[in-house]
Amino acid sequence: MKRAKEVDLLVVGGGINGAAIARDAAGRGLDVLLVERDDLAAHTSSASTKLIHGGLRYLEHFQFRLVRKSLLERERLLRTAPHIVRPLRIVVPQAQSRRPAWLVRLGLLIYDHLGGRGSLPLTRTIRLDEDPLGRGLVAPIGSAFVYSDCTVDDSRLVILNALDAHERGARVCPRTELLAARPDAGSWIATLRDSDGDRDVRARVLVNATGPWVSTLFDCLEAPRPAHGARLVKGSHIVVPRLYAGDHAFLIQNFDGRIVFAIPFEDTFTMIGTTELWWDAPVGKPAISGEEIAYLLDAARRTFATKLDANDVRWTFSGIRPLCDDHAASASAVTRDYALDLQVGGAPLLSVFGGKLTTHRQLAEDAMGRLSRFFPRATGAWTGNATLPGGDIAQPPEAYADTLRVRYPFLAHAQSQRLARSYGSRAERMLGNAKGIAGLGETFGPDLTRREVDYLIAEEWARTAEDILFRRTKLGLHLPAEIIQQVEAYVSTRLIHSPSGPNDRAA
Repeated sequence: MKRAKEVDLLVVGGGINGAAIARDAAGRGLDVLLVERDDLAAHTSSASTKLIHGGLRYLEHFQFRLVRKSLLERERLLRTAPHIVRPLRIVVPQAQSRRPAWLVRLGLLIYDHLGGRGSLPLTRTIRLDEDPLGRGLVAPIGSAFVYSDCTVDDSRLVILNALDAHERGARVCPRTELLAARPDAGSWIATLRDSDGDRDVRARVLVNATGPWVSTLFDCLEAPRPAHGARLVKGSHIVVPRLYAGDHAFLIQNFDGRIVFAIPFEDTFTMIGTTELWWDAPVGKPAISGEEIAYLLDAARRTFATKLDANDVRWTFSGIRPLCDDHAASASAVTRDYALDLQVGGAPLLSVFGGKLTTHRQLAEDAMGRLSRFFPRATGAWTGNATLPGGDIAQPPEAYADTLRVRYPFLAHAQSQRLARSYGSRAERMLGNAKGIAGLGETFGPDLTRREVDYLIAEEWARTAEDILFRRTKLGLHLPAEIIQQVEAYVSTRLIHSPSGPNDRAA
């Protein structure tokens, strides 16, 4: 059995919270090891509604503190990750609403100002039959409110946090499972398993950031179970051909009191979601049910003129959200805030319960605040204004795409736009000194090149076609099955002949 060096912090879980904690800790000068049993962002963190938002509906449950915290983080992420976090206008038609217009307007007034006056436009009221934003609706009548939030590539948000952690000295190890951990002389002895076999590592502090597995991880830890619990909620989405023109989203207010979003997705699609159902089965890889598909299609059919049926569903994804158990009666009412449980008996163990994509940075900062007493030589908080990799473009991604085309004139317009939105300034690192499209190697489909595939393997821990086509990019939505198989074959061959990744180089 191989024995790894000692580390300050062992973070278990490669979703958004684990990656953010590893990033924060590495930036404070700690020796950090992040392990994830599967791929980074393989589960809940890639199955979100792709929003960076305050959570408008949380106001109904009087969660003002959470909404304010989320709105402040929304503004930070707009500054620090402008390539993957983009403003989004959301239209709220009132015709089907169970909530009176005055109540919705009051909520939006609070929402506009609770986080301070930020950079996004304030709410306005429109007439759907007079405004272009009403086009595509089945009945463009009455008024609607238009408010601001942001959309995000959730998987890439995780990857960029992990990449920044790695570049600040952390070792990031996907496909590495924690088998067991026990206290020993005030530290943890953890047994890990990867493709090379088993090894032990000694860690001063262990962080349980395993999301839906936060409670079940205790089955392999020699530690008492915490007082906090997690309520597991399944959320599912469908992706259909584009339902309307424009870059805005719709918030659909259902008759059952829930809301469903319809959001432009990958240029030619609309994403519809989410459902919210209690999950009481063992945690695994969830799949959307026929009832969920019918529920989301019904919401879309009542709202949009384009008639949909199950044959129009191009892709589905489902995730299990680990919400902090506050004993709410319905899944919609459970708080999206987080709780941090710190145990110090035997060896320090921090467990993360709940949380949402938007507040990952603040959660990580709070977690390191709780752990600071174990690392007196660590530096202080630093992530508030620190850009994520590729975020230093100093212009909107659409404008940066034009800059890319000046340097690489052989790029097609759509390709440069996608690269700018995915990689920001890191696109230039990926494209390198290529002088023409041939310099990027074989092309898979319209614009995925061998150079990009190699980059994702070497720099972003990709190991399968799914990693590349459905997490680090969403190009799988645009490619036929035979091209996806070609990508899988190339990746397999590439890894056999050159298996190196980020951890094979000095951080």
